[in-house]
Amino acid sequence: MALKKSKQDHKGASKKKVAAIFGVTGLVGRELATRLSSKYSWKVYGIARKEEQLNSYRNTSNNYHFISCDLLCPFDTEKKLSCLEDVTHIFWVTWANQFQLDSPECCEQNKEMLSNALDAMLPKAKSLKHVSLQTGMKHYVSLRGPISNNLRDVDIAVYDEDCPRASVGNNFYYVLEDLIQERLSGNNKVAWSVQRPGLITGCSNRTLYNFMGCLSIYGSICKHLNLPFVFGGSKECWEEAVIDVSDARLVAEQHIWASTDEQLSSNGGQPFNAINGVCFTWKEIWPAIGKKFGLEVPENMFSDEFMYSKAMADKGGVWREIVEKKGLVETEMEELANWPFLDILFRCPMKLLGTRAKADRLGFRKRYSASESILFWIDNMRDEKLIP
Repeated sequence: MALKKSKQDHKGASKKKVAAIFGVTGLVGRELATRLSSKYSWKVYGIARKEEQLNSYRNTSNNYHFISCDLLCPFDTEKKLSCLEDVTHIFWVTWANQFQLDSPECCEQNKEMLSNALDAMLPKAKSLKHVSLQTGMKHYVSLRGPISNNLRDVDIAVYDEDCPRASVGNNFYYVLEDLIQERLSGNNKVAWSVQRPGLITGCSNRTLYNFMGCLSIYGSICKHLNLPFVFGGSKECWEEAVIDVSDARLVAEQHIWASTDEQLSSNGGQPFNAINGVCFTWKEIWPAIGKKFGLEVPENMFSDEFMYSKAMADKGGVWREIVEKKGLVETEMEELANWPFLDILFRCPMKLLGTRAKADRLGFRKRYSASESILFWIDNMRDEKLIP
């Protein structure tokens, strides 16, 4: 039976609301599970291939139910998900990363995952009200197009939700948006939205592009070995605002806001940039990050020659020593840190800055600064005993 309409926002969410979170072990997935099951008392199905080993988001009131599912297998997906007839809200915060970004294979694999899930759930979930899809700010650019080697040579834009799609490359974000629109068009009961975060700060050991994992392991190793806390990257990335940070807490709340606000849902489907919204430079905040790790920050913190993938290549044994000495959750360095990703991030040849004016105008008020987000998640990773 369909849920009765309510004028209450998600703070007064009825227990009849039931979420299916795809990618529940990721940065935003964990936050969604925590908030929906505990803070808002929703029933939550958390879906991923492997269960998260961390315990902070597990709900002791039996609101949270984990389902192990291989979404690339239609038979497993049908078996595990077709029985979820009570789901009212779907949150898609996962992706398949076996193939190179902006490749046809990446597009096809991600389309297959989402299609399998929708095939299994749409016929049975008669109370479904909203599908919230997470993509990213890379929606606005292509990794395959011509890119200047100097940020100052580029005509920088601040991207809003009406900016056209990139004309080159194969962006799987477009494929997922088109699939959602196609499958839900004509169904007046099911609305959809798209959240586009930037560089996500959060806590997980199930995330490929884990910025906080990289930063925290680097800072911990610098502290352990008494190494200088160097920023390795391009001078432009060091001195200029080049990217938006998106706190996982903010992104999770924006998912919930966009999928439960009745005015938004009545408009069918629409995208929102999901960003902190405060510009920053790494030069401004790097000293505070170093001090958070108890480090003496050198006067000259910038190096255009320092490569994390090279400097950290032989530090796996050092990390295991830290884990054992400090009694941390047993992880290999590579489970939390992706050094090539950090090298690329700090040498990004394009600016990827957006506006959150649309979400602000429609009533979403949550904000954080980049420094506030990073320092919070360092503390969170310490609480999880992932870092010392």
